[in-house]
Amino acid sequence: MIDREHKVSITRQAELVGISRGSVYYQPRTVSSADLALMRRIDELHFEFPFMGARALRDQLVRAGFRIGRKHVGSLMTRMGIAALYRKPGTSKKHPGHKVCPYLLRGLLIERSNHVWALDTTYIPMAKVFVYLTAVVDWASRKVLASKVAITLEVCHAVDELQDAFNRYGTPEIVNTDQGSQVTAVEFVTVVRDRG
Repeated sequence: MIDREHKVSITRQAELVGISRGSVYYQPRTVSSADLALMRRIDELHFEFPFMGARALRDQLVRAGFRIGRKHVGSLMTRMGIAALYRKPGTSKKHPGHKVCPYLLRGLLIERSNHVWALDTTYIPMAKVFVYLTAVVDWASRKVLASKVAITLEVCHAVDELQDAFNRYGTPEIVNTDQGSQVTAVEFVTVVRDRG
């Protein structure tokens, strides 16, 4: 791709190809034999204990006689493309008794404020727990209309934030959600339907 003997400069060749000049000179670092041995052992441990993260794997490696820190284990795991398996919070699980509403946005052109609002709840991992952020966003302006951080995942948080947005900005034509159990609950659907 880059010809060092060509009369066109390397800088110009890199520009023409669309890569940075630094990448022309980059030489990938080889993995040391010690790191290869560690990676092999990490792979074996990860296969046996897929739920172990960098800390637990480091403890296992230290018990096996390796001198290694958690950050080095973490960087090797990243390089290998492995991560601990753990249960993630189910913020979008459907409740079997809740009604599922049709998806109204397919092919819809959204060009003005108060046409479509989106409501979603996501989790934010903290040091020892995670908290839930519920937000109402106007799709056209991308403005956050209402938001709340809570330590529990309950329908009342979604209802409170939607009512707050209704009171401050009026009623949109469409309220779009992810069909999770909080937003298909009777309390939530009632609030939306009562507003028209």
